[in-house]
Amino acid sequence: MEELIKRINELSHKSKTIGLTDEEKEEQQKLRQEYLKIFRGNMKRTLMEVKVVDEEGNDVTPEKLKEEQRKKHMN
Repeated sequence: MEELIKRINELSHKSKTIGLTDEEKEEQQKLRQEYLKIFRGNMKRTLMEVKVVDEEGNDVTPEKLKEEQRKKHMN
């Protein structure tokens, strides 16, 4: 992931200074899509472990999330 971000940043900097070739523009788009895919996957895994509790200690986790968590634990 570090190398992916490093390369995205290199291309971003280059695009702001001297510009990118068509190949580099294509690479930049692919890298961004790959980054977003990884980010979303990590976020989903994190959310699958979340339990929302109010000030009184009541579980107020949204039902949709609870259902997804049950499905995950059944697999």
